[in-house]
Amino acid sequence: MGILELLIIAIGVSMDAFAVSVCKGLSCPCKTRKTALLCGIWFGLFQMIMPLVGYLIGSVFAEMIERFDHWIAFVLLLFIGGKMIIEALSKKELPLEADDNEEDKNDLSISKMLLLAIATSIDALAVGVTFAMVETNIFVAISLIGIFTFTLSFVGTLIGKRCGEKHRKIATFLGGLVIVLIGAKILIEHLFF
Repeated sequence: MGILELLIIAIGVSMDAFAVSVCKGLSCPCKTRKTALLCGIWFGLFQMIMPLVGYLIGSVFAEMIERFDHWIAFVLLLFIGGKMIIEALSKKELPLEADDNEEDKNDLSISKMLLLAIATSIDALAVGVTFAMVETNIFVAISLIGIFTFTLSFVGTLIGKRCGEKHRKIATFLGGLVIVLIGAKILIEHLFF
């Protein structure tokens, strides 16, 4: 997988963290830069760890599924991206946290941020499994994902403070679309080239 595809995937998987960071920016009445820094660190770190874990898991099974790896990569990315697109297009508000009360939205505690970081990086775990099935430098991949997630989360928090929640669904939709297109590209390349 080339650097351009890795950049696109990095941006795509960062969109959930971006959307949550926008909401954190919306709900935190003060200390916006501290909140932005915390969101960037938490989400960036977990978006690096989860693909690495997925890659290690996928590497164990790579030889057993080598003949079908392109289909598995396609289905995983289609599922991840499709889920994001469906959430963005639904009439319901995108879920941010289990409890939607205002006090919890402002919570920057370790337990709350850990829960959010894990929730926003589950998709990155599946992407990491995909990385094990295609030729990818995992360290370049997770570095790009971490850097983009940190940056987008930091900026998203600041945007949330200024702009509001109206861009949350758009970011989720675009991230999902990008991930689906990458999955289609992997499948087409394997089948026809």
